[in-house]
Amino acid sequence: MKVRKAVIPAAGLGTRFLPATKATAKEMLPIIDKPTIQYIVEEAIASGIEDILIVTGKGKRSIEDHFDTAPELEQNLLSKNKLEMLASVQESSNIKIHFIRQKQPLGLGDAILQAKAFVGNEPFVVLLGDDIVESEVPCVKQLINQYEHTQNSIIGVQTVPKEHTNRYGIINPQEEVTSHLFKVRGFVEKPKIEEAPSQLAILGRYLLTPAIFELLETQESGSGDEIQLTDAIDRLNKIEDVLAYDFAGKRYDVGDKFGFVDTTIRFALKHPEIKVQVQALINELAD
Repeated sequence: MKVRKAVIPAAGLGTRFLPATKATAKEMLPIIDKPTIQYIVEEAIASGIEDILIVTGKGKRSIEDHFDTAPELEQNLLSKNKLEMLASVQESSNIKIHFIRQKQPLGLGDAILQAKAFVGNEPFVVLLGDDIVESEVPCVKQLINQYEHTQNSIIGVQTVPKEHTNRYGIINPQEEVTSHLFKVRGFVEKPKIEEAPSQLAILGRYLLTPAIFELLETQESGSGDEIQLTDAIDRLNKIEDVLAYDFAGKRYDVGDKFGFVDTTIRFALKHPEIKVQVQALINELAD
């Protein structure tokens, strides 16, 4: 079955970016001139996804507004012949996106469960907003390519430093089925560093079969007293094989302050309008 649908959870409180996120959705914080969530949506579209559901929460109305039309703004830009700027504004509204609210912040697993009716009986992808991936083939497309050969759920992973394994869901690999594709013994959410079964971390990209929903409906609270998607995936792996794919590409973590600044600088150095000035500033600061 073709993978047509994507779910983007965007209901988190964004506490690591307070006070900026007190009245602004974390997902709307910009990398230069584009909100982080737009990078995620663009990856889904570039991967051939046709329908996107964004799971929001209280205080996230700005996300819906961003992907809506803005007639007054567009007319103003048109009247001033600011056509490039107009195109950039219209780009975010020419996308088929649906929204649903997670009523209570019960964790990532609960957020995904809100998508059950939207997904139906189809495989689907999940993209987390804390991870921007730059790659020649979009990360989600890489997972879809693997699914077309295996018909199994595929989890995107990459190797992280051992001292960072307690920040992620970590896989316990059983064997390498084909190049970069692993059969998995189990999945552990944020293990103690000394107990991590590997350094292969789940990095914000999932392709799941709809069987995950029955498990999420009965999933008990786990790490952080939340319903963890990783725990449900571990149970799914006991029913049907869940594979892990070590995807190609540079992953940027925009979920914490340093990662956000690091990403902003790196993207600024490639931005056609400001890259020369930013490089000059870096050279000046390095002297």
